[in-house]
Amino acid sequence: MIKMKEMTTEKAREIVKYPLLSEKAMNAIELENKLVFIVKQNTNKKQIKKAIEKLYEVEVEDVKTLNTMKNEKKAFIKLKPDHNAMDLATDLQLI
Repeated sequence: MIKMKEMTTEKAREIVKYPLLSEKAMNAIELENKLVFIVKQNTNKKQIKKAIEKLYEVEVEDVKTLNTMKNEKKAFIKLKPDHNAMDLATDLQLI
């Protein structure tokens, strides 16, 4: 388990594997100011929040996670109102 005080960019990249883009994820970006990422299986919500904030320089309001049947963990990241999920998705070249 990674300690939150020791969060570096390298450790953040280990936690966040890649952004996910699907029809449902696109609706979340447009309507709810949320992004979806596939993350390391054994991380908790606080670690995911710190990793996203470290990597993408945004403020995270809420993190919800879901374990898939493919043995992956999805993290639904809700950004604070002063950050736009659409802008971050564009920066990540998702859209």
